[in-house]
Amino acid sequence: MAAKRDARKVLVIVGGGEAKEGEAPILARVVDLAGGRGSRILVCTVASEEPEAAAAPYLEAFPRLGAAQAQALHVPDRAAACSLEALRQLRAATAVYFVGGDQIRITALIGGTPLERVLRRRFAEGLLVAGTSAGASAVSSTMVVGGEAEVAPQMNAIRLAPGLGLLPGVVVDQHFAQRGRIGRLLAALACNPRPLALGLDEDTAAVVQDGSLQVLGSGAVTICDGRRSVFTNVSDTAPGQPLALAGVSLHVLPSGYGFDLRRRRPLRPGAADRRAPSGGRPLADP
Repeated sequence: MAAKRDARKVLVIVGGGEAKEGEAPILARVVDLAGGRGSRILVCTVASEEPEAAAAPYLEAFPRLGAAQAQALHVPDRAAACSLEALRQLRAATAVYFVGGDQIRITALIGGTPLERVLRRRFAEGLLVAGTSAGASAVSSTMVVGGEAEVAPQMNAIRLAPGLGLLPGVVVDQHFAQRGRIGRLLAALACNPRPLALGLDEDTAAVVQDGSLQVLGSGAVTICDGRRSVFTNVSDTAPGQPLALAGVSLHVLPSGYGFDLRRRRPLRPGAADRRAPSGGRPLADP
């Protein structure tokens, strides 16, 4: 029974900067996964301090790409996350799309509210949950909230906080290649090598379903796995000093490739392993 429940849970996490005009393949995939012509997509602007402007391009794009309905859900404060109207909107939706901004606003404004409880219940029932930029970071149990870019891994290079917990065992960073964030993601693994660390490039998405992910878009998803790391000097290093981290596995996966999150191995596109959304097969034995 648990496996069937997991199969219903679908996430689309986007590295920011996704195309919203023309064919907009990432947003088109969201529409398709949300039910196609029957989809009702709720654009949640809780991360943004300019909610109307943040919602506008999505409210235009989703209907143009075939959605039956696209509505904005504005959550300016915790009271709004308790309102009957917000709960009604979420219950009627087939997908919710979290826009970018500041990910700490997402957890601070909806964490522990009726809106979060309904989100979790609907996600377990099959509601598609998608998010871009801050909305992507917020889905993990441990959420990236800031840090240093374009630096080697070093102590205090990354700041973490509890996330929504919809994607457990994974830490997600976004605008990855464009802002040089690999150092801060590796710093997270040095402190705790147990989770997988995902870096999403701009205009790139990971579609997560049934224990696997599929890459979509013009960039790549970088996956760092510290499970088999052999040593780190994190406990002996002062803030700002470089970290030693040996034995980390690194995978860079462009569109069409996938990753088995349970077995922690990359998947080729277009072959027979149907557990992955991409239908991929392992690139190599683990």
